[in-house]
Amino acid sequence: MTKLLSVVVSVYNEELALREFYAETGKILKRLPGNWDYEFLFVNDGSRDQSLSILKEFAASDEKVKIINFSRNFGHEAAMIAGLDYAGGDGIVCMDADLQHPPECLPEIVEKFDEGYEVISMVRTRNKTAGLVKNVTSAAFYKLINHLSDVKFEANASDFFAVSKNAAEVLRNNYREKVRFLRGYVQSIGFEKTTIEYEARPRFAGESKYSLKSLFKFSINTILCFSDLPLKLGIYSGVITALFGLIMVIYTVYTWKIYGAPNGYATIVVLISFMFSVLFVIVGIIGEYIAILFAEIKDRPVYIVKDTANIKKK
Repeated sequence: MTKLLSVVVSVYNEELALREFYAETGKILKRLPGNWDYEFLFVNDGSRDQSLSILKEFAASDEKVKIINFSRNFGHEAAMIAGLDYAGGDGIVCMDADLQHPPECLPEIVEKFDEGYEVISMVRTRNKTAGLVKNVTSAAFYKLINHLSDVKFEANASDFFAVSKNAAEVLRNNYREKVRFLRGYVQSIGFEKTTIEYEARPRFAGESKYSLKSLFKFSINTILCFSDLPLKLGIYSGVITALFGLIMVIYTVYTWKIYGAPNGYATIVVLISFMFSVLFVIVGIIGEYIAILFAEIKDRPVYIVKDTANIKKK
């Protein structure tokens, strides 16, 4: 029986790279083993350039090209979730349109599916264009999240991943959080897992859509999604400050007996400042968790589809 490979591609202002991506990836997909067919599932995440017009050209000339067009920009993760929702393949690959995720890995992914694997994490071994700061912070992030979370993640696993139809069904039905870390969910759902290493290419055109600020916010949300340890900092800091307070009591009594009056005004000021700093940090952490709960309670849609092309209505 012929199997179908769905290639989900998140698109946001990628007009300069789309034609090259479609041409290069299409050539590789046409060389897949005979028991595999393929489809492109482009998710236009509110692009403000000519990306949508180019995608419509592809869809008009190739019925294998399907388009999901968002009503506005909802973010990269929302685009991947939409792709998983609409994909009909026996195997589903999520990748970017900037050609940093090498299309030549697709035949190897198909081989892993044929071997029975259902979750394939693509692990980046090198990214020359990311820069020292981004590479160092990425490595530090994975060490931190693995230390804080019960789920252990593959270091440098990227948004380039593949899942089987069964695994995708689990993600569709059970992982619908509004604040999410999709590549983390992919690694935590179980099934037969494997990894494929790749070296990230330079971007074909354009620049990264993630600033350091957005990456920092993304990292904080990821930690909060997979660990409750930050909430326990209140207990730990409470114990530490209580010990400091006990030391201050002993110190005050000691100086009173020797000097006849309490001493150490600067020490008291420093201690109070430290305790208030800890308190405000804990309040901030609790506020972040409450913000996540608030987003879940509102239950607003992860994405809104404006229109589609070459997709049958469900």
